[in-house]
Amino acid sequence: MRIDLHNHTTYCNHATGSMEEYIERAIELKIDIYGFSEHAPMEFDKGYRLSFEEMRDYENDVLRLREKYKNSIKILLGYEVDYIEGYIDERVLNAKVDYLIGSVHFLNRWGFDNPEFIGGWQNRDIDDIWQDYFNAIRDMAKSGYFDIVGHLDLIKLFKYMPKRDIRVIAEEAFREIKRSNMVVELNSAGLRKPIGEIYPSKYLLLMAYELDIPITFSSDAHAVEQIGFGYDEVKRVAKEVGYTKVVTFEQRDRQLVNF
Repeated sequence: MRIDLHNHTTYCNHATGSMEEYIERAIELKIDIYGFSEHAPMEFDKGYRLSFEEMRDYENDVLRLREKYKNSIKILLGYEVDYIEGYIDERVLNAKVDYLIGSVHFLNRWGFDNPEFIGGWQNRDIDDIWQDYFNAIRDMAKSGYFDIVGHLDLIKLFKYMPKRDIRVIAEEAFREIKRSNMVVELNSAGLRKPIGEIYPSKYLLLMAYELDIPITFSSDAHAVEQIGFGYDEVKRVAKEVGYTKVVTFEQRDRQLVNF
C-alpha cells in the first residue's frame, strides 16, 4: 500500500496548485492513502500558514474531495502544527482530524530552516543549536498533543552538521517519542534541499527501529509535481533498516499496513 500523509495546499500561502490537482496526481501515481496536513494557524509567522478564519473552509474542502474521490483514493484530513510554547491553540488541538503532525521550525522564534534567516547559523555553536533543536523535539513529543513527528532532523537542512554524535544529541528526544507513542515520518522533502537526503537520516532511522518506533511516509508536497517525490528512495531506506509496515490514521486511531 502506498501512503503519503504530509502535504500542503495554497492555504499556507507558499504552495501552488489546486487541491483537486493534487488528488488527481496522487491517483495517477497509484497512491492509496493521501493526507492533507496544512500548516495549522497560530498567532505567529502568519504569512506561512492558514488563518483561524480559514480552518472551516480548509476542512470542508478536504471532506468534499474525500467524498468526490472515495472510489479512487482514501483522503485524510490533518494539520502540521508548529511546536512553539505559548502559541499552541486549542482550536487546532481539538479539530476533528485524522492526525496531527508536530514539527519544529523555530528555535526562540528563529526560523532556522528559512533561507531568509540563514545568518543565524553564524552566531552560535552548531552543536548547541542541534541540542536545542532536539530538546524542542523532546518537549513536543512530551506534550502528548501529536501523532506524527514531522521531518525529525530538519535541523540538518543547510548542512550545518554537529561535531558530537547525532544519536547522542537525539537520544532523549527519541525516548520521549517512544514514551508518547508517536510515529516518525520518512519525509522525502530533504532530497530537494541542500542536505540531499530524507528526513530522518538512515543513521537516525536505525535508532527509531531499535526502539520499535513505527513510521509513515510523506513527500511534504507544496506543488503538484512534488507529490510522491522520492517515494522509491524512502521505501528503499525503510526496507534496508528493517521496516515492513507503515502507519496510517483514521480519526486519530492508527493502523499498520504493509508497504
